[in-house]
Amino acid sequence: MQSLKIYNTLTREKELFQPINAPHVGMYVCGPTVYNYVHLGNVRTFATFDTLYRYLTHIGYKVRYVRNITDVGHLVGDGDEGEDKIGKMAKLEKLEPMEIVQRYTNDFHNVLTQFNLLPPSIEPSATGHIVEQIETTKTLIEKGLAYESNGSVYFDIAKYNAQGGEYGKLSGRVIEDLLVETRDLDGVGEKRNPLDFALWKKAAPEHIMRWPSPWGDGFPGWHLECTCMSTKYLGDTFDIHGGGMDLKFPHHECEIAQAKGSTGVDPVRYWMHSNMLTVNGQKMSKSLGNSFLPAELFAGSHPLLDQAYSPMTVRFFMLQSQYRSTLDFSNDALKAAQKGYKRLMNGLRIIKTLSYQADDSIALDEKQITEVKKGIQGCYDGLNDDLNTAVAIAGLFNLLKKINQLYMGQVLPAQLGEDVFNELKEKFVALTEDVLGLKEESNANIDAFAKGMLALYAEYKEAKQYDKVDQIRTYFKANGLVIKDMKTKIDWAYEE
Repeated sequence: MQSLKIYNTLTREKELFQPINAPHVGMYVCGPTVYNYVHLGNVRTFATFDTLYRYLTHIGYKVRYVRNITDVGHLVGDGDEGEDKIGKMAKLEKLEPMEIVQRYTNDFHNVLTQFNLLPPSIEPSATGHIVEQIETTKTLIEKGLAYESNGSVYFDIAKYNAQGGEYGKLSGRVIEDLLVETRDLDGVGEKRNPLDFALWKKAAPEHIMRWPSPWGDGFPGWHLECTCMSTKYLGDTFDIHGGGMDLKFPHHECEIAQAKGSTGVDPVRYWMHSNMLTVNGQKMSKSLGNSFLPAELFAGSHPLLDQAYSPMTVRFFMLQSQYRSTLDFSNDALKAAQKGYKRLMNGLRIIKTLSYQADDSIALDEKQITEVKKGIQGCYDGLNDDLNTAVAIAGLFNLLKKINQLYMGQVLPAQLGEDVFNELKEKFVALTEDVLGLKEESNANIDAFAKGMLALYAEYKEAKQYDKVDQIRTYFKANGLVIKDMKTKIDWAYEE
């Protein structure tokens, strides 16, 4: 196993990753609330944990990856008062809530497929686990950590902390400061303390989504679902819990309190949070007019975009930043990512065509061998340092130099030896495709078509019919390709 270090939000330190039950790993990631189209901020979070899932699998772990669908309980404003986001959209659209859920769950899956994200091992929904949420609420009441008030049930933070809980530890919030911030909030009349949060909410007569419970008809609190689903499928304590930075407080803070309150143990070993997106230095926001959907990126239809950008270009762009850093969208950055992505795909195509040829007359070159091994290790060093994909990509580009030297005949496979050559080929392909999740987006028949055109190109060049040679070059360029006219061969590449 590689020595992977993860930045643990709970301890605010990078820690050596040591699973509870190696080689098995349990990972839970907060999924979307399916009331609208998935936005790019969501995509960055899910792409981060997709890469982690891929890497853990790559280095030999057996991962159970759970990512939920929130289809009830998430209220407008993210608090304990107001309309359910899905219920509100259902009224606006004059549809059943589950029609809204299905529509936007389908969109979520389609978008993630376009970005080449792997599906999780289990994708549970909040509405599919109402029984578990009611039972956990009953347990917390029995333990004196929750109370019923007017048909709703709230978690008692003061009692939790009095019994050794540390509400605020994950986010670094101080209870006294939080009390000052929340003192004048509306809707705390039913609560003993303004910080207390809902485990179960009484459904108003107009509330569409409702279930029977010991406290009357209602629906579960937003935070409770993740606690119930994560511990059901991963155990009372599991390895990794991920999500966006915006979920750290109060959502994840509440998850810890509920889980520890009901089971007596901390639910998660490593808490991981991805950072936010900005656009030209400003926070991405609908109100600022700088928020765009993945479909607008792919079509280039947003006023802030100069052109369309493909899903793999955007994935590559996201991977160029370490997941805990802010990621700024701009046309210049996306265009640079497009060039980098095409350059990497050129290297991927080349290394797949290269094969080892033994030659006893050629001695092993220790300098070349060392450079290859150092380049490969550089990729792993980046990934092992809190999933630093930016460093890993830099390592792949270092290996790309060697691949191009092999392609041009400046370095011969026999100089590396069969084992090192095969390792270079295997690791470059695996790290690019299997770990970073990057793949060629062009038509599968493009290679055969390009080679056919290049055969004509060579004939016209031999016959000195330069007008037709120029026509083929122009055609290639118009389709995002270039002809590489070398001394020993003619080939094509993606235009960078």
